[in-house]
Amino acid sequence: MTGVTLTSAGLDPRRRRILFRCWHRGIREMDLVFGQFAESEIATLSEAELDEFETIMAEEDNDLVRWIMGTWPVPERFQTPMFARLAAYKPDFDKPLRTPE
Repeated sequence: MTGVTLTSAGLDPRRRRILFRCWHRGIREMDLVFGQFAESEIATLSEAELDEFETIMAEEDNDLVRWIMGTWPVPERFQTPMFARLAAYKPDFDKPLRTPE
């Protein structure tokens, strides 16, 4: 079961792949943060922003949780507008989940 609500039909292959990966992180909290952020932003991100987003996504979930929650300082390499947007995004943890059709 995922929380995907955005159809990927209108997205290019790269954006579809990123959206899928955002909802299949491994840690449910990161699924919600990355998945809902991607659903909200993926269609409008530039190629450079997609590059940076994929770089952030390549990090370990346990590290990302600590950086996003503020329990560990964010490494200098991620002190960027994209990381700030992601960390500031507040997912709706009460949003009903549905399975893709």
